Amino acid sequence: MNLLNNAVINTPKPINEPIYDYAPGSPERRALKAALEEMSQLVLDIPLIINGEEIRTGNIGQVVMPHDHRHVMAHYHRAGEKAVRLAIDAALAAQSRWQSMRWEERCAIFLKAAELIAGKYRYKINAGAMLAGGKTAYQAEIDAACELIDFLRFNVSYAEQIYKNQPVSSPGVWNFVQYRPLEGFVFAVTPFNFTAIAGNLPTAPALMGNTVVWKPASSLVYTPYLLMEIFAEAGLPPGVINFVPGAGASVGDICLADPNLAGIHFTGSTAVFQFMWKTVGNNIASYKSYPRIVGETGGKDFIFAHSSADPQQIVTAIVRGAFEYQGQKCSAASRAYIPRTLWLVIEEGLKREIAKIKVGATTDFSNFISAVIDKGAFSSITSYIDFAKENEGGDVIIGGGYDDSLGYFIEPTVILATDPCFETMVEEIFGPVISIYVYEDEDYMETLALCDSTSVYALTGAIFSRDREATSTALTKLEHAAGNFYINDKPTGPVVGQQPFGGGRASGTNDKAGAASNLMRWVSPRTVKETFVAATEFSYPFMDEN
Repeated sequence: MNLLNNAVINTPKPINEPIYDYAPGSPERRALKAALEEMSQLVLDIPLIINGEEIRTGNIGQVVMPHDHRHVMAHYHRAGEKAVRLAIDAALAAQSRWQSMRWEERCAIFLKAAELIAGKYRYKINAGAMLAGGKTAYQAEIDAACELIDFLRFNVSYAEQIYKNQPVSSPGVWNFVQYRPLEGFVFAVTPFNFTAIAGNLPTAPALMGNTVVWKPASSLVYTPYLLMEIFAEAGLPPGVINFVPGAGASVGDICLADPNLAGIHFTGSTAVFQFMWKTVGNNIASYKSYPRIVGETGGKDFIFAHSSADPQQIVTAIVRGAFEYQGQKCSAASRAYIPRTLWLVIEEGLKREIAKIKVGATTDFSNFISAVIDKGAFSSITSYIDFAKENEGGDVIIGGGYDDSLGYFIEPTVILATDPCFETMVEEIFGPVISIYVYEDEDYMETLALCDSTSVYALTGAIFSRDREATSTALTKLEHAAGNFYINDKPTGPVVGQQPFGGGRASGTNDKAGAASNLMRWVSPRTVKETFVAATEFSYPFMDEN
């Protein structure tokens, strides 16, 4: 018996989770240090989790600390074809029971998960993001704790908004819309760089009644596994989210070929997303329904300065926007356009401020940045630095050093590009590297057009200006260049409920994580009309000749 069937229930009003600053002497700092010490001593054995059961395939991968790649934190089991098919079957088997649960009950599970992360597991999940993901204490706090908590709480509120959005009715007729989950399973593919995104991509569809096969990035299996434990403690039924780490082809090829694929929730590279979209297109006739495809991919995010801007604000925005979390954010500032009259002051400021940056282990709280995530990222990022050193059109003016003997460390690097289409001004690098093009002040309009046309991406961007007309012009000229646009602020750090996140062009489908519009992608509305007294004659009054 469902005891809630005579109640119209309001969900708790969400507020953004307060951010701890981990100042010296604070209890939060002590608790986080203790969690770091404890988790540094453990070596986890991470299984697949399918239908609530742990499965060990024996095909082992390793989780290592990016700042000390000799230190193994976990061994994880990789999914093969048999396990992926089991996960799909488990998701399909669980769907009827899960979607029949009242929406408020589904919400309660994810609200409880948010409370567990905010309290009992806060320091454990943050320590995991620091040790296995290479985040500083602050970057871990705003991601693995606060943003994920916000996603869970605000998504519950958005679900309520969606379900309450109902049509009008007319005399003798009752109209309503049923927001059904999709028919089939959702395939969630999550990135290495944000535990919050890793948690949001499977839970957003699940909240709306869908069941999920979740493939985390091979370079971030650790905190997603911790989340699976938290979701289970919060009461998530077996089979609703099935956890299958493994190679992209081993998991993705099977999921994309399955006729029950109902949707894809993806964050990762543009090339992979385009391949997945093409595969869906090739398979389109075999699916039971048209799969929903939601993706957030790459970025070549910009900071654009007008001659009226405050130079120190620009310096700070570049340092934080380009180098926090080693530039491994899809929103990270990767190119900048600086007017000639401000350049010398800004160059001096960048050299002064970047010289203060300490690079090292995340366990040393005095470090501003740490190591990049793995060997592949290290090789890719340093190849761009080498390209700038060896080719005309750009010069490394700050940093440029790197060393992977202990950890995957790369210095904060600034490239001055004399060619606005130099490779590092155009291509996504995803590391602590920013390229700067200096333009003549009188070429403001032309350089705005250059900024708009240089990159295939359109994720984030920023204008720095104290001239309102210049700011307004930038808003107009760069209208399609960024899905998240910032005025006098760095282009990173969107907050759930305040700045819904996503971009267009080659940056994704712009379905805005942290907004109700994203959750609408995971439902299939059905309109129901009930007529209380049905017609008994077919004729209409206009047919009467008398």
